[in-house]
Parts: sequence; structure tokens; C-alpha cells
Amino acid sequence: MSGAPLVDLDFAPAAVETTPLPGGGMVLGSPMPLEAYPSSLGVHLRQWAADAPERLFLAERAADGGWRELTYGEARKAVASVAQGLLDRGIDAEHPVMVLSDNGIDHAILALAAMDVGIPVAPVSPAYSLMSQDHARLKHIFAKVAPRLVYVANGALFAKALAALDLGEAELVVGAAPPEGVPATLFSELAATTPTPAVEQAHARVGPDTVAKILFTSGSTGMPKGVINTQRMMCSNQQAIAQVWPFLASTPPVIVDWLPWNHTFGGNHNFNMVLRNGGTLYIDAGKPAPGLVEKTIANLREVSPTLYFNVPRGFDVMLPYLEADPALRDAFFARLDLIFYAGAALPQPLWERLETLSVAAKGKRVRMVSAWGATETSPMVTTVHFAIDRAGIIGLPAPGSELKLIPNGDKLEMRVRGPNVTPGYWKDPELTTAAFDADGFYRIGDAGKLADPDDPSKGVVFDGRTAEDFKLMSGTWVHVGMLRIDALAAATPAIQDAAVTGHEREEVGLLAFANPAGCLALCPGAAADTPLAELIARDEVRARVREGLAAHNAASPGSSRRIARVLLMATPPSIDANEITDKGYINQRAVIERRADLVEKLYGDDPEVIRID
Repeated sequence: MSGAPLVDLDFAPAAVETTPLPGGGMVLGSPMPLEAYPSSLGVHLRQWAADAPERLFLAERAADGGWRELTYGEARKAVASVAQGLLDRGIDAEHPVMVLSDNGIDHAILALAAMDVGIPVAPVSPAYSLMSQDHARLKHIFAKVAPRLVYVANGALFAKALAALDLGEAELVVGAAPPEGVPATLFSELAATTPTPAVEQAHARVGPDTVAKILFTSGSTGMPKGVINTQRMMCSNQQAIAQVWPFLASTPPVIVDWLPWNHTFGGNHNFNMVLRNGGTLYIDAGKPAPGLVEKTIANLREVSPTLYFNVPRGFDVMLPYLEADPALRDAFFARLDLIFYAGAALPQPLWERLETLSVAAKGKRVRMVSAWGATETSPMVTTVHFAIDRAGIIGLPAPGSELKLIPNGDKLEMRVRGPNVTPGYWKDPELTTAAFDADGFYRIGDAGKLADPDDPSKGVVFDGRTAEDFKLMSGTWVHVGMLRIDALAAATPAIQDAAVTGHEREEVGLLAFANPAGCLALCPGAAADTPLAELIARDEVRARVREGLAAHNAASPGSSRRIARVLLMATPPSIDANEITDKGYINQRAVIERRADLVEKLYGDDPEVIRID
């Protein structure tokens, strides 16, 4: 398949400047200077409302199954009205607007309105309200933010979560269905406010260092941290993206996207890219999970995106639909120029299946790229703007970003400096101080290495989280990140994700989360409603895991790469226990700590354990 031509796309040249460090390591930077960027996102909204007022900005599914649509001109007016409503209430920069609901047009208007007049917005993972049983994280975030206004799209749906909060002086605004016993204002009332010159006066005071958002990270341990996102961070990041992806200027992006706005990938990278470039965002209410991915598929039947963004888990659950339905496949790829994955490395089998579909649909390979960063970097530090043929490469530093690689054990730890980096954590000066080194570089906690030490322009390869790696009893380091990805690829389709075990033990093992669809496909004749616990006990599934990982071991016989034992789990990861985020990222440390009994079982003689030759 690699012989098929690539879709032609205008990328900036692959180039990097390298500065060696006296104690080892280096600093990488782009030779392309970062060009001027606006003082706030509100400048972009005003630009497109003036230049293309009838162009579609946002669309979401309406109750009748059609699309509710909002043009740039309409968005500009709605944002001004809501902004006036916020100013009338005396909401200020010290008491942000807190959003508990999923992505939606009203959510977008409220967030843009708050930021437009210098009020931070704090979007919170809906899972903390709807999936959590104790609401501990929600309570923690509410206390930290101290909001004066809390928004939910559906009050009845969030009634239990709202009851867990002491709203105090905070006003509750709902899109519909006010919860019983709680005073609430309808969003339509807020949106009906008549703007005054106060809106433009407040907007004029918003500058690059104005706090725009507080985004809460899931964290590996403890409670979520509130990352300050300034206007400078977001606007400089979009300028950098525009410089390395010049095609955005000639073809405004059209995307169908589910990625949550309470995370930096969906909320900063994708939403802001659409706004900055005058594009169109179809808000996808689907999720990469059974019963929800069908919404994504329905949307993709109707809307052909020009760019498509997802996490590896999302591609994993989408692919069977694309492979089984040529009409859907052709609609998806009709005008698609680029597939972007982030959050974790894309297992190579998924990469190859996407390429196969692309060639079948259009005779060419769609460009597949990635990037790297964090909530603290708004989010992009490195990005791919050149051809790559496999997952793992995270690109080169974007204009304005400096990437420091310094020795840390047998790895190179990556640290970041630039206008896209956070000034710190909301109301947590000690955490802020600890996050930066003496040179002002943010300690991101990831490791990287050059794809080609003799040619740095070939890009940086992600080399795992420094905090996740561990030593076997022999003293040999196990590098969790890439081993996990290789193991998932080897055992496909039986395993969806895994935690790598073996700290101070003799062998590497896997606590593996089984893939329901994949396990069912491996078991001919099994009923569609067969419990996952029964599927993982079947010989077909166990044989696939054993054979796939045995092949991996044959190709990687070293003790740090050899997987000796696997325990398949039918119980999904828990968001309350911080085992997984709502984007599907597995927290290695939390899984191992919470399932310590299963780790002991994995290293015992239990017959459920799959031993790998």
C-alpha cells in the first residue's frame, strides 16, 4: 500500500535548528520565526463575521434529527448578547464561568462570550457529573474555580451532580429542563440581552496575557489541576499551526468532531483552528464507545470532512464501519486531505487499515500526521508537516516553541518554552513553581528522541512518559510507552488497551482491557450479546493473544521487551478511580494501583493467566 501516491498538501518545509547543551542533550527550535498574532480569539470572530457573515461556523444535531446551524454573523451577535448578560451580572476574572455539559452551540457561545470580555471559562468533563458516583472531582473543581455562573444544557440530566454542589451565590443557567428545587435561568434569557457599548469596551481591555480558560487535567494521581490558558497561548499556537500548515489558508477546514472542549485537543487545537481559519465545525455527539459511535457514523454519512481528528481508540471503533460499508467509506474520504491522531501513538495495524481504505476510496493515501503537547502548552509544541510512513513520530517544534532534550537516565526528557506555555496553575503557586526548571522550561514529563540522529529534520519520536517507566528485578529498564503500543498491535483485535506490569519483578506482564467487538469477531457463532467475561475465556480469544504476543516476543527477545503473561479483564477502566479519561486515555499508574490484586493474580499460577512463549 505504501506504493500508492500521497494526497498533495501544502506543508511548510521540514527544518529544525539544533543547539547542543553543555551537559548533554540539545535544544530544538524552528528556523521559521513566529509571525504576529491577534491579541485575543475575539479578533478572529469579528474578522469572519465581517468577511464571511453567511458562512457556516457551527452545526449540531437538532431534536428533529436535522442540523441546527449558526453562521459567523449569527455567532457574532449571539456572543455580544451573552457577553452583555455576563457583564450585567458583575461576573469577573476571579469568578469564572463553569460549564459542565458536553460540546454544543450554546456552550460555544457562552465560552466565546466570557472570553471576549475577559472572563475565564472553566469547561469541566461531563463524566465528573454523569459517570461519577461520588462527584469528588466535581466538588474539588467547583471549590477551586468559585464560579459565579454554572451552565448545563439539560438541568434534569445534571440534577444529581448539581445536588452534590453547594451552589451558594452561583447562578445556574440551563439550556432546558431546569432541575426541581434549584433556581435556574434559561440560556435563552441570557442570550436575549441587548448589547451595549460596554461589550466592546471590555473586549478592548482583553490582551494576550488575559486568562481565557482554566482547563483541568486528569493527572496521574490526586485531584485535577487547573491549568491557566491565556489568550496569548491559544492565539500564538494557532498562528504556529497556520505557518506549518499553509493549506488552511486556501481551504477553510470542515471538520466533524466529538473531542471534548474540556480537553485541550478538542477545545484549543480543533475548535480554535476552525475559528482562526474561518472553517466549519459539525459538533459530533458521538463517542468512541458502543452505542455512541453510531452517532459519529451517521454524521459522517452526511458530512464529508476535509480534516479528521481522533484518538487511537476512536479510530479503532470506527474502522469496522468504514470497512463494512463502501458508501460510508467513500463519503468519509470524499474530500479528506488529512487524518490527525494524538493523545497516544496509533498502533501500526490501525494506520495500515486506514491507508487501505483511503486508497480504495480515492486511489491515494490520505496524509496521516500527529503532534505533541499538553494542556499546559495549549496544546501544540511539535507537529508533523512532512510525510511519515508510520506512527510514533511527533514532528518538529513549531514556530515559537523551544524543545529542550536533556538526559534523564537512559532517555532524553523533553521540556518546553514558548508563548504557548502556561504561566501556571489556577490558585496554586507551589505547583506552578515546581513545574518549571531554572531556565523557564516547562517540565512536561515525557521523553523523546530523534528519529534520525544524523538528520534532526526527520523529526522527534515520542519515547514514553518518564514517570511510567520502571525496572525489572534484574535492573533492566522497561519503557512502557512504546511497549504498550507494540503489544496492542501484536494482539489486535483482542486487546483494546493495557497497563504494563513488572516493577521489581522478573517478567513483564499486561493487565489487558479486552476489546468487546474484537473478541466477538474472533468467536464465530457467538451471539452478539455474549458477555465479555465469557468471550475472554474462549479458546479463540486466548489463542489470538498468545500467538500475537509470541510473535512479538520472537522479534523482541530482550527481557525489557518480552511480554511473559497476560490477564484479560472484562471490567472496563473506572473514571472515578482515575483509570481513564473521557477521551479514552489509560492512566497506567492508577490501573496498577487500583487493581493490585489482579497484578498479584497475574504473577501467580491462576489458570486465567495467559502465558506467552
